[in-house]
Amino acid sequence: MPYWRPIGAALAVLAYALFSHWLMLYAVSEPWAVAALFGPLLVVVFGVAARRRHAPSLLACAALVLVLVIVVARGGVDEVSRLYLLQHAGIHLALGWTFAVTLRPGSTALISALAAQVHGPLSTVMQAYTRRLTMIWVGYFLGMVVASLTLYTFAPWSWWSAFANLFTPFSAVAFFVAEHALRYRLHPEFERASLTQALRAYREAVAAKEARR
Repeated sequence: MPYWRPIGAALAVLAYALFSHWLMLYAVSEPWAVAALFGPLLVVVFGVAARRRHAPSLLACAALVLVLVIVVARGGVDEVSRLYLLQHAGIHLALGWTFAVTLRPGSTALISALAAQVHGPLSTVMQAYTRRLTMIWVGYFLGMVVASLTLYTFAPWSWWSAFANLFTPFSAVAFFVAEHALRYRLHPEFERASLTQALRAYREAVAAKEARR
């Protein structure tokens, strides 16, 4: 992977986070703000769907674009802040469910499956560790939902916006990097794997899942 790709992706995420924060503080009631906030996300989803030639996702993107056009044409939506809250909480609930559903008895935990793609068959200790780590990520996602709802209810709007747009992406990255560093302090016997290998395993797992559909 060329070194500039992750750097470019990180800069794009940072720019989008800062722009979203600005929108929510200074243009939250503008009709076009909804399109400006959700448009880039739709472009990313459309790009992935087009690359994988996934017709249902392409149709869903087209339908959502039409919805955005109608919303903007009608002058936006009432209580648009609730729409942003729904976006933030909904994404984290979906991620939490994606991790949690793999913890059912007889199932392979999501992070265990990803680790097996990198390392091959896992030892009993690594299976237990990756299963616990999957549970921790579920707790993280649910904690983000609780924090989001709490700030939205009791704190100023600017606090919630900063939490959703600035703190959220950086906390996820920090959590991921910190766990990667701590893992080998707790279990020096584990086979080493780079962050690049972990990200590649995740992309391959997503691609395999899409191929089976």
